[in-house]
Parts: sequence; C-alpha cells; structure tokens
Amino acid sequence: MFMAYIPPPSYLPKTSQGKVAELRLELNSGGRKDKNFTTKKIALKKIVANMTMSNNDMVALFPDIIACMAIQSLEIKKMCFLFLVNYARMKSEIAVKAIPVLEHDMEDPNPLVRALALRTMSYIHVREFVEATVPIVKHLLRDTDPYVRKTAAFCVAKLYDHDRHMVEASDLIDRLNGLLRDDNPTVVASALASLMDIWERSDAIKLTIDYSNASKMIAILPDCSEWGQTYILEALMSYVPQQSGDALLLAERIAPRLSHSNSAVVLTCIRVILYLMNYIADQKQISALCRKLSPPLVTLLAKGPEVQYLALRNALLILQRRPEVLRNDIRVFFCKYNDPIYVKVTKLELIFMLATEKNIDEVLTELREYATEIDVHFVRKAVRAIGKLAIKIEPAAKQCINLLLELVATKVTYIVQEATVVIRNIFRKYPNQYESIIGTLCENLDSLDEPEAKAAMVWVIGQYASRIENSEALLDDFLYSFAEEPVEVQLALLTATVKLFIQRPTKGQELVPRVLKWATEETDNPDLRDRAYMYWRLLSTDMEAAKRIVMGEKPAITAESERLDPVTLEEMCLNVGTLATVYLKPVQTVFRTARPRRLQESPCLQKQEIPGPTSVLSDANKSLSMFGMGGQASDFDIRAGGGSAAQQQQGAAADGSGGNLAQAVNDADAYFASQMGGMRIQEQGDSFGGGNDMMGSGYVVNQYGYNNHSAAGAGHNGNGDLLM
Repeated sequence: MFMAYIPPPSYLPKTSQGKVAELRLELNSGGRKDKNFTTKKIALKKIVANMTMSNNDMVALFPDIIACMAIQSLEIKKMCFLFLVNYARMKSEIAVKAIPVLEHDMEDPNPLVRALALRTMSYIHVREFVEATVPIVKHLLRDTDPYVRKTAAFCVAKLYDHDRHMVEASDLIDRLNGLLRDDNPTVVASALASLMDIWERSDAIKLTIDYSNASKMIAILPDCSEWGQTYILEALMSYVPQQSGDALLLAERIAPRLSHSNSAVVLTCIRVILYLMNYIADQKQISALCRKLSPPLVTLLAKGPEVQYLALRNALLILQRRPEVLRNDIRVFFCKYNDPIYVKVTKLELIFMLATEKNIDEVLTELREYATEIDVHFVRKAVRAIGKLAIKIEPAAKQCINLLLELVATKVTYIVQEATVVIRNIFRKYPNQYESIIGTLCENLDSLDEPEAKAAMVWVIGQYASRIENSEALLDDFLYSFAEEPVEVQLALLTATVKLFIQRPTKGQELVPRVLKWATEETDNPDLRDRAYMYWRLLSTDMEAAKRIVMGEKPAITAESERLDPVTLEEMCLNVGTLATVYLKPVQTVFRTARPRRLQESPCLQKQEIPGPTSVLSDANKSLSMFGMGGQASDFDIRAGGGSAAQQQQGAAADGSGGNLAQAVNDADAYFASQMGGMRIQEQGDSFGGGNDMMGSGYVVNQYGYNNHSAAGAGHNGNGDLLM
C-alpha cells in the first residue's frame, strides 16, 4: 500500500539553512529577463529584515551580497552596503573583498553613489578598510559636488574615532580646516561639526576661532539647514571675545535665530547668547538681551511634552544665572489639565521660583487648585510648595498657613501628612508666631503613617511640649511602636522625649529612662545609639548645658529652590540644551568622555558674583548635621554651648590626641553598660533654674525610676554622676 506525500503547510517555520538557501537562490535568479532587478530587490529586503531581527544566519550570504554590490542600482547598493556595515567585523576576511567594489563606486559619475560608498567605507571598523579610506577621503575632500565634500568632512571625524594617531599623522585635519573657506555653507557647517567632534575627543588639538572667522560663520547662518545652523552655533562657543563690543555685536547678529522653528537651533542660540553675556560690560545691554531670551523659551512650551520638559529644565537653570529672563512670565507656567506629570512638577518648581509678594495671591489660588487634583504625587508637591512659599515670602506666611489649614480640614491622609511636614518647617522659620495651629495638627495624629510626617509631628510635640497640655500622653502613644518605627522616627522620638523632660520634668520622668534604655541597649543603629549616649551623658553631667544645647536656637532655615554651586552653574550655562541640563548635573557626570567647559580668560570677561547655594529645604540637601534624619531639625548642636570635661576627654580620645581610640571606645562601652549617670534638675517643677550647686537636692532619673535625691545621699561623686 502506497502513502501519498503531503507537504508541510506554508505557515510552518523553515529551517535557517533552508531559508538561507532559498534567499541565495532568489538573489541569483532573474537573469536577463529581470531588467529592473525586482527579484533581487525583494530578496535583499527579506535579508535586511532578517538582519534587523539579529538573525546572524544571514552572514552566510556574504559572498552573494558582494556579487550584488556591482549592480548599478542605488536601491540595491544601499541594501548591500547596509549588510556590509552590519557583518563586516564578523567576517572581515570576506568583507575585504568588497573594497575594490567600493573604490570603483568612488569614481561613479553619480555624487549620491560616491557619497554612499565613502560613508559605508568609513563606517567599517576594520584595519584594511580604515587604511584604504584615508587616500580616498583626501581626494573626495576636493570633490566637485558639495554633497560629497560634506560627506567626506564627516568621514574624517569617523576615521579619527577609528584610529586617531593615523589621522593626526596625516594632513586630513589641515584639509578639513581648508573646507572652512568653502563656498557652500553646508560644507562649512559640516567641516565645523567634524572639527568640533575631533576637538571633543583630543587633548592635543586646540580649536580657536577669532572675530573675523566668527563673523563669517554668522554671515552664512541663514543659508544653512537647521542642523547646519546648530553646528555653527555650537562652534561659536569656542570663540573668546577680546572686546566687550565684539561680544555684543555677535550676540545681536545671532539673535534672529531665536525665532527659528527648530527647538535645537533655538536652545543652542540661547546658549551662545548666555555665553557671550559673560563678556559684555554694559548691564543695560545684558538686560535687553535677557528680554529677548524670554519669548523663545515661552514659545517652546507650545510644542510637544518632551520639548516642553527640556525647555522647562533649561528655564530652571537660566533663572538661577539670569533671574530677569522670565521675571514677568509666571502665568505661562501654570499647569494644564493634560500636561504629563513630569511637566507639571517642573512647572511647579518654576512657579515657586517666580513667586513674589506681588503675585502671591494669584499663585496661591493656582496652588489651591493643584492641591485638589487626582494625582497624589502632584498634590503632595503642591502642598509642599505652599509651605515653602510661606517661608520664602514672609508677608504671605499667614495666607499660606490659612490655605494649609483649609487643606488639612479635608482630612485627606496624604494632604494632612504633607501639611504636617511643611508646618514643622514654618515653625522653624517663625518661632512663637503660629503655634496656635498646633491643636489642629494634634487632632489629625491618626492620619500620620509615613515616616517623614511622623517625625515632623513628633518634633512639634517635643519642641512645644510646655504648651501642649497632654504632650507626654501624645509621645507615649508614639512610643508604643518605637521598636518598629524607621530610624528617622526613632531619632525624632528620642530628641522629643529629652525636650519634654527638659521643659516638663514631672511629665517626662518615666519616658526618658525608658527611651534611653531602648536606644542604647535594644537598637542596632549606630546613629540612634550614639545620639542616645550623648544625650544621656549630657543630662547626667551638666543640666544647664543640656538645656542650652537641646533647646537652643536652631540653624536658619530657608525655602529657596535647590541651587547649584557657582562652578557647576557656570558649566551648566555653557551646556544649555544638552542632556546634562535635564539632570542638572555636570556634563562629565552624564557623559564620562565629555570635555568640561569653562569660561576662558579675556580682558573683557565680567567676573561677577554668581548666586551661590543657600540652605535649601529639599530632599537633595538634607544632612544629619543641619536638618537631622528625614528632614527633622538636628537638636544636638555642640556649638550652642560648652561640653563637660567628660565630653572634652571623649573628644580628645576620638581624635587620637588623648590616647588609643579603640581603648577609649571599649572603656566607653563598658561605662555605659555598667553604669548610668543620674540626671539632676536643680529646681523642682516644670522648668530649669536655680543656682549651680550640684550638691543641692533635686530630681534624679535612672533606670530604676524617678525620685527626689538628697545631697546627703551616699555615692555622689564630684562630677555630678550617680554611680549605681
């Protein structure tokens, strides 16, 4: 019995070998009948598609592709050259056979073919191709067609990337310099772009442009394409004005580029004008130029969200260097309902920077709307901005606080938590002015579940323990979960408990020893343990010093937006429009191989004061020494008062001048493990006072409880410690 053969369905995948064999057959078919090479084009498209999908089996077709390269069809040549660039390094011994074909194409009467062959040859990072390209580039730099000369100019930079020593040893860079005198603006722009690229990577090559060259470059700007204009404007950053008038004249001549439709041209033009301002002495002229920079930045906000975001990030940078640029344009930065979140948040930063006493009513009305939006992240930012405005603009503080209380009344959890954090900062800025709202905060304790909000509320309770009637009960509620809390909340609870004890000893008598015992014996965090030891030792030796230090005046707080340091700000302004300005970080942080830029010395360089960084209230600038963990105030400031003799001895041991450091640490551990100093208060009641007689009667707190200690008690030594 015979079985009929049934072929597999066409939709089943073929083996890779079968696919390669089929494509090879298609490439070699057609013959004389196929005058337009339709079959070969279809086969090449299939090969390119497979190559794009990283199907490395296509490399087996290399000899067939090289055979097709000689066909006089631009479409076929493009696909063959693409295959060659993709697989040349994988099969370099076969790829070398394509060099004669490429060299032949360099002499083709069609300039597109000449340029395509040259570009393909320069892309291939194989030694034989690089060496063969050098003489060809030298020849084509003098080609009659400007498109070929432009391509040859870019190829010099490509060759420099492959082998810089070979290019430097040849005269290619000199020939490239010669192209700057070319009649065609596009060729000049391409030569400049190539020279700039080589200069970025070379330490041996210095790019210098004098006034006459800079003037000629600006003269050809209108005749260049948009990318050619960008290349020329980029190159102008290498011009160092020697006279203030020259810088002003060049800035005025390139100002028309600010109205260009291409955002890259606009931002690069803004960068060059900002650069030239550093060499202009007349402040009136600088102000006039600043007024010209505002409309193009505003116009960019009408483009897509990505361009908007780039413009906004650059506006943040420009405002720090030249605040007058956008002084009167705050309304254009108000958020639209359909803005992406990253655009909204950046606009919010700009609104804060541009807010003044004159427009604060308008700004607060806008922020009230933002605080009722759906997006939680944006609402938090808006609430925090309201609090920062209260700190920034003192006459508007009352308005901002009333708005925050309105928002707290909504009982929305995340709004209450953000409001608590910013109100803590307002208390820091304006002590003894707005404490009447503490009661409102205490009513919303149950809404606090985030570490920063908890730490802020605990700070408020500790700082104003004497004014909050049930402060000890509120702290006791927080202490129930002390062991499970994040370290920033634990630090806040530790400090708040000590403050409570200092202000109201009878109320904090039970909490202090319990918290100190937890913090020193049951925690693994060194920051928490060390701070507890400091407080414990301080309270057991000098109560007046403890009061001065723990309850002393806090460091000044401001709400300025995050400012860059002057050196970084100067460098950022020289890179406006680049990716580095999106991150607001130095260029080398974003691009490791980038060349850092600095203002070059010149007789007309205006060495003016750049606004420096201030104490900013932002997550990026929090530090333990100034704001504590999580943004709460650091309540232990050794500058506020002198330490005891024991503290001075510990300091001497710590810096190595008083003995062996390890031994000192061991002695301290042993001391705290076996002994606990008594914490004495000179006067009974809820406040400190009285004389300095440490031998008088007073209160003592230790791990065994709270009692009235008499000077006649045994075991009292001369330094005020009670050895248990």
